[in-house]
Amino acid sequence: MAITIATYNVNSVRARLHILVPWLEKVGPDIVCLQETKVQDYEFPSSPLQEAGYNVIFKGQKSYNGVAILSRSEPSAVINGFNDGGPADESRLLVAEISGITVVNTYVPQGRDVDHEMYRYKLEWFDRLRSFFEAHFSPDQTIVWVGDINVAPTDIDIHDPKRLLGHVCFNPQVTEAFDKVTGWGFVDVFRKHVSEAGHYTYYDYRAKNAIENGKGWRIDHIQATEPLAQRSINSWIDLEPRLEDKPSDHAPLLAEFEG
Repeated sequence: MAITIATYNVNSVRARLHILVPWLEKVGPDIVCLQETKVQDYEFPSSPLQEAGYNVIFKGQKSYNGVAILSRSEPSAVINGFNDGGPADESRLLVAEISGITVVNTYVPQGRDVDHEMYRYKLEWFDRLRSFFEAHFSPDQTIVWVGDINVAPTDIDIHDPKRLLGHVCFNPQVTEAFDKVTGWGFVDVFRKHVSEAGHYTYYDYRAKNAIENGKGWRIDHIQATEPLAQRSINSWIDLEPRLEDKPSDHAPLLAEFEG
């Protein structure tokens, strides 16, 4: 039986429950990774998600960041945050074993500005993530790395590559840092199935009629190791949640794999 994995930056899980819960009930992915939940753990809205049929694990903080994994099957072997001696960043990195798949959910720092210390931290974060994979896993394992990764890898992943070149999510330094992680052994599942431009997961609130005008970015990703990527059947972006009332500025990205 096929398994569907989704990644969705909800930009505040409590503020998006009116969209998230009906979407879960309608689409029913087996595994859903959320980013930017923006809620302390004791206030996380587990109940409506559990009532929708999901096990829930999460790590968050007040107002910023936050990651969660929802799954039909019971998760195990949970890892939360880095353990390399630097900042653990627990609200940006959450790992679980689900149905024989190691699920790595990340909310990579956006970077703010190329002159900002958070940009340097973003580049370091990618280096740490590569080391994390090297320390804990092997590319021949069944692993999926997903999340809001805050990188548009190529010109076809952004609506205006000439004007936006140099942005913290679209420049050679960031692409190189991202490629170093994917080079460990990952396949871009969406691009395995969709090769043309114009497919985006992020549409800025400030851009008027962004979806209608195609002013988006593909910065959310589903990356799989070769054993899992070979099982991929399809991948797509679901724009319906982004078109709802009071939506997140991101749309869910999904991928389907043979069981």
